[in-house]
Amino acid sequence: MSESFDGLSHRPVLYHQIIHALRPSPACLYVDGTLGAAGHAWGVLQASSPDGRLLGLDLDPQALEIARTRLQPFGDRAVLRQASYTSLLEQLQALGWEQVNGILLDLGVSSMQFDTPQRGFSFQADAPLDMRFDPQAPLRASDLVNNLPEQELAQLLYRYGEEARARQIAQAIVRARPVHTTAQLADIVVSASGKRHKGAGRSIHPATLTFQALRIAVNRELEALETVLPQATAALAPGGRLAVISFHSLEDRIVKQFFRRESQDCLCPPRQPVCTCGHKATLIEITRRPLMPQPDEIAQNPRSRSARLRVAERVTKLTSSQDGK
Repeated sequence: MSESFDGLSHRPVLYHQIIHALRPSPACLYVDGTLGAAGHAWGVLQASSPDGRLLGLDLDPQALEIARTRLQPFGDRAVLRQASYTSLLEQLQALGWEQVNGILLDLGVSSMQFDTPQRGFSFQADAPLDMRFDPQAPLRASDLVNNLPEQELAQLLYRYGEEARARQIAQAIVRARPVHTTAQLADIVVSASGKRHKGAGRSIHPATLTFQALRIAVNRELEALETVLPQATAALAPGGRLAVISFHSLEDRIVKQFFRRESQDCLCPPRQPVCTCGHKATLIEITRRPLMPQPDEIAQNPRSRSARLRVAERVTKLTSSQDGK
């Protein structure tokens, strides 16, 4: 977007809700595990002036280059690393940050990646089938499209895209191989499905769920999310907050279930008379229901319409078994 937003030309999704949720304060430490164009990070650093610090992680070197420029006014208060958020604890240990006061994860593909045709995330322009967050990663979307057996491809489309026509689409893709570009793939999906999907009260392009499924598989997004949530919880100081923005039900379900589980003192079956699991709550759910963009934000940024924000807080009194001692 071209509008100015708190000194930035980029308006991040759910910006005000994130700043309110993380409550940035001076002399505190924060992590943006999905730095992107640094919109949220800019707000956290501004609100935590004069000496709050932030670690920004991103796999995308293009994003990091933009983020370094935007965060340059904050000097060494912004520490940026090209790394996956799955290495969160390792990154914090390298900095000597034992605990942090807030962590943000803004999941999925960024607008910048989506709007860069050569990255292959979108069918709006013809480009190579790539979809990698890290351009150096070995697996491309074209590898899955052209090499997976038909049944495995159908399972992938159904699992990660919740695509009801997964079998028909996989069959059509296999018949059309080799498939090398986004336009080729989109045309194949349209011919196989023939109708626009209904989602969140709107009509979406038939290829949307197929592209989503391939992107998730290429970047192992759900596995990464399941890996980082326990690390983020362990990294939080008592009273620190974890905020997660998701954009589809698969991500949101993982976050919701993790927050619910970690906010309970016992995970035993309800009818079991005595607790034998020994589980103790590490989190308090701040948002029992996810926060969503307001109509004015959706009007300005239609891609924000599917965003869901969940927030949890680290419990303030930890037992020795909870704090790792």
